[in-house]
Amino acid sequence: MHDSSQHPQRALVLGASGAIGGALVDALREGGSQVTALSRRDDGFDLASEASIARHLGALDPGFDLILCATGALEIAGQGPEKSLSQLDPGALAAQFALNATGPALVIKHALRLMPRDRRAVLAVLSARVGSISDNRLGGWYGYRAAKAALNQILHGAAIEVARSHPRAICLALHPGTVQSALTRAYLGRHPAVTPPEAARHLLDVIAARSPADSGGFYDWRGDRVPW
Repeated sequence: MHDSSQHPQRALVLGASGAIGGALVDALREGGSQVTALSRRDDGFDLASEASIARHLGALDPGFDLILCATGALEIAGQGPEKSLSQLDPGALAAQFALNATGPALVIKHALRLMPRDRRAVLAVLSARVGSISDNRLGGWYGYRAAKAALNQILHGAAIEVARSHPRAICLALHPGTVQSALTRAYLGRHPAVTPPEAARHLLDVIAARSPADSGGFYDWRGDRVPW
């Protein structure tokens, strides 16, 4: 059961028009949080442009208890994940890195000023279990896997730096599980998946249970650590 008493007073959700992002916005608002929602579709928030990220985040007043970067893409410009080395394409690799690693990294860069220094604050990014190097036993999906692995490294490094100025901050990489969405529809097969509202509840429960000692960690929707 999701404990709404753990909801933050102020929350910022980036990628709010996506399946998980939208469900997170709804769950937070239902819990009484004041939510600022940004997306490319509705607000012109462009993760591929640092100017756009800086402009949108720079217009916000500091003091967010939760900042969630719920962005990401598995298929970009019609190119799905690679099944073999023969499908590697430098343009597709660059696009994966730009959207799934560089964009969230720049969000972290510009969101730091929005986090309070005197109380608990959480900065979380959606990662993916397939970004785990030690858990990779199937191969393939080179670009998406590598971009998520890079995001995990960036988040982990950021947590170390953020702790120096925000000792009560918690920076997290989160694996939401397999969620029913446009991103996953073509790749689910018989793999079980949860609805976006279920995923949102799980993620908020995991966030609520974390402490500053967990900052820089990679957790799945159950609250279990995912291996690097």
